[in-house]
Amino acid sequence: MMIDKAEVVAEARTWLGTPFHHQGRVKGVGVDCAGVVLETARALGIDALDLRGYGHRPDSDEMIQHCRKQMKEVDLEDAQDGDIILIEIDRAPQHLAILTDVGMIHAYAQRRRVVEHVIDQQWRDRFRAAFRLPGVR
Repeated sequence: MMIDKAEVVAEARTWLGTPFHHQGRVKGVGVDCAGVVLETARALGIDALDLRGYGHRPDSDEMIQHCRKQMKEVDLEDAQDGDIILIEIDRAPQHLAILTDVGMIHAYAQRRRVVEHVIDQQWRDRFRAAFRLPGVR
């Protein structure tokens, strides 16, 4: 079964406004950046293994390896709406966002909720890798 990238974006948008909660996985109640990606995938019927027990500042190497096991890595320049971006925070890649036609969706701790916003140069400069969920075209 193939999933259109627009379906990924549409499902991710259903999480907008959900409060930020470390390791949360419940829409409208609480979620973190990994939870938005994981639960968006699950809602679309994509099998995804959850990684629990990570700290507020996840281990970057573990996060990258988990992303590579779960998704197909694509060149940053080729990333499209619906793809997952690994972002550097505090000098280490440890944050995930979903690309959209507006910019990106992510559980943003500083805003205390899931948001969608444009990608300015400051954000773009922190992009470290891009991934495509299995079965997404």
